[in-house]
Amino acid sequence: MMNPRRVKLLFLYIALLGLSAIFLMPFLWMFTTSLKGGEDEIFTYPPQIFPKAWHFENYKYVLELYPWLTFLKNSVIITFLSTLGVVISSSMAAFAFATLRFRGRDKIFILVISTMMIPYYTTLIPQYILFAKLGWIDTLKPLWVPAFFGSAYFIFLLRQFFKSIPIELFEAARIDGASIFQIFYKVYLPLARPAIITTIILHFITAWSDFFGPLIYLQSEENYTLVLGLNSFRGMYYTSWHYLMAATIMVITPSIIVFLIGQRKIVGGITLSGMKL
Repeated sequence: MMNPRRVKLLFLYIALLGLSAIFLMPFLWMFTTSLKGGEDEIFTYPPQIFPKAWHFENYKYVLELYPWLTFLKNSVIITFLSTLGVVISSSMAAFAFATLRFRGRDKIFILVISTMMIPYYTTLIPQYILFAKLGWIDTLKPLWVPAFFGSAYFIFLLRQFFKSIPIELFEAARIDGASIFQIFYKVYLPLARPAIITTIILHFITAWSDFFGPLIYLQSEENYTLVLGLNSFRGMYYTSWHYLMAATIMVITPSIIVFLIGQRKIVGGITLSGMKL
């Protein structure tokens, strides 16, 4: 007779496989649609998931039709610089809040965390006016420079992780003559690798798929990101669903790859971040 625990696990796995299939169906439809020959094949009844013939040339046609390499370059620049800025600024701020003792530390930390409750759209007009006076409109700067001033969410995440590191390591390093920056760089950052990787992955996905920021600040097509270019492509070729799906697959693939590679790191980094405030 089968062990009751194994029976429960079997039903659990079957349920999870069923849910996975449901969630993956839109991606499967999008991928197969990108390889179909045209509207007649896409909207046929009864619906056919798989194409009669696999038209991989759809991807080549889409690449030739629109300057995707220019959009890719802009997306890479914004994503790389903003991710770098968030990691540097947030980790340094989190280290200070977690280890250093100074007057008003906890109050300042609460003030930083409270900024997460401010809707993005309430600060949009002042930010736009500021960037306009700096001459940054229709440039990539508004999309990556603010990242070097930290992110409240990632400051909180990294601060929680740093607080889980025994303070004795900090004190021992100070006794050995290490400076504050040396302790941060040589002791805390290597130990905080799971949380740092989590920060990189989460911010990468956010920055790569950002649509509203580029829509507000970018005007010239040569400055478009992939997501903004995809929206423009949809506006021009909204009836060519097979081409639109091919372009969508190319845009979302990097985010999917990064998430699949780092999903365990995300769970581990958040779990190990400690829950003591």
